[in-house]
Amino acid sequence: MSIGNVIQQDSLVYVYDEKGRQTAAFDVGPKGRLVGHTSTTVSVRRGAFTYTYDEEGYRKGKIVAADAASG
Repeated sequence: MSIGNVIQQDSLVYVYDEKGRQTAAFDVGPKGRLVGHTSTTVSVRRGAFTYTYDEEGYRKGKIVAADAASG
């Protein structure tokens, strides 16, 4: 299953597959914001950190500090 679309409404992020079916919804908190997505991951920024989630809303991998991500 691949991620087709991701939408943020207030503090909730909704993940949809390529057929438009919702596969996940998760709360990113009042200051969290959707950064972007690929076919397999969703990236969310909270404060100084970027978190990566899979198509089912499970957090994956390492948490990346914003200053480390910018290079």
